[in-house]
Amino acid sequence: MLPDSHYTILTSMLAPALLMAATASLLVSANARLARVVDRLRALIVAWEKDAPDRAQRDVQILRHRRRAQLVLRACQMLYAALGGFVGTSLGLAVDAFLGFRLGVVPTVLAVIGVSFLFLASLAMGREVSLSVRSFDEELDQELARRLG
Repeated sequence: MLPDSHYTILTSMLAPALLMAATASLLVSANARLARVVDRLRALIVAWEKDAPDRAQRDVQILRHRRRAQLVLRACQMLYAALGGFVGTSLGLAVDAFLGFRLGVVPTVLAVIGVSFLFLASLAMGREVSLSVRSFDEELDQELARRLG
């Protein structure tokens, strides 16, 4: 293997590394969102236990927050799978070069898997954000009605 081919291989391994960094950043964000959802759910449960007059509304909020938590969890799982796909891509490129380029499409398939999971995780997070805004709007409407009513 020529020295120039080492640089080519290392350069090709940078693309999956950049995707790994982006995926890790999304994981940090998703985990922070999950922590906020769990905190809000705990607060709703405490209020729910007091059997407040707006219990039906709190039941709806609790169900929505449970759905949000499930979406974020699913997104985290997909982000970890994407990270695995990108790590596999990077390793696949190195192993393929070491074996004399005998792996064929394996690194490409791993990259497609990683990007696919990243895409699916983005869709799940988008749905979770929509639920978050809907919950916030309803809670704000309830609070305004309580203060004005």
